[in-house]
Amino acid sequence: MEYLSFELPIKDLMDQLQTCSLVGEESGVDVKLACSQIEDKILEKKKEIYENLTPWQRVQLSRHPDRPYTIDYINGMVDKGSFLELHGDRNFADDPAMIGGLATLDGQKVMIIGTQKGRTTKERQYRRFGMPNPEGYRKALRLMKLAEKFKIPVVTLVDTPGAYPGLEAEERGQGEAIARNIFEMVQLKTPIFTYIIGEGASGGALGIGVGNKVYMLENTWYTVIAPESCSSILWRNWDHKEDAANALNLTPKDALREKFIDGVIEEPLGGAQYDPEVAYLNLKHSILQNIKAFSKFSGQELETQRQEKFIAMGQFKG
Repeated sequence: MEYLSFELPIKDLMDQLQTCSLVGEESGVDVKLACSQIEDKILEKKKEIYENLTPWQRVQLSRHPDRPYTIDYINGMVDKGSFLELHGDRNFADDPAMIGGLATLDGQKVMIIGTQKGRTTKERQYRRFGMPNPEGYRKALRLMKLAEKFKIPVVTLVDTPGAYPGLEAEERGQGEAIARNIFEMVQLKTPIFTYIIGEGASGGALGIGVGNKVYMLENTWYTVIAPESCSSILWRNWDHKEDAANALNLTPKDALREKFIDGVIEEPLGGAQYDPEVAYLNLKHSILQNIKAFSKFSGQELETQRQEKFIAMGQFKG
């Protein structure tokens, strides 16, 4: 387990617990009481830290290197061997930063689409840190249209610092690809359920984020721009990223208050990386619950509900 700077007090206690156990094993002395006391301190410290996170600390936690990614959630949720990944946008290429395919959850067919980061240096380069190119968004739209054809619910998992900003992405129509996805998703006649499982930044997130229901996991963020980028625009450097995080109202609590999302999915204390299996089960439960709730709606009703949901977020004059 890697520890962030604000988690170091927990690391110190974990080291003490490990030392205590080793002393007991090597000396044959009963250290159960001492170890138990340290475990109680660890739990108290976790509650103290994680129940009082600042917005910037929550951003850091969403980027934790041990945090589960889209592929981890897919493997942890779907019926064994049921995920069939589909590739390519039928126009230019396949995009490894955007993955998707058919699967079953407790026998229920779903189309799962999500942005994928990488663990190792090579994999991060290969997947461009979860930043899709235009062909990634076009692949996602192709899969959504396929799901619509066969009346299969769509589940999107968002974990991206934004769409890829490279020259080649602009040359192939990055902005148009994202706008096209938004345009098509609001009209899709099959249910769409969106979950922010890590970072949810800008149009890169919204390109697969137009759902009948939108949820955030407890230690994630969702806003128009990353705090570092906001700081660099307003203050010409990254030194004010914490101020930017405070001002952007990017936490799940903020998004729920402003009615940008429909709910917050609970994570294990300290984040999904502490107990991924619990995180998988919580997400799976929410998906199945929503599929059941929306199964009674017609395609037109699903489209209307989705459009009204997003129209209600803004205020405008005719």
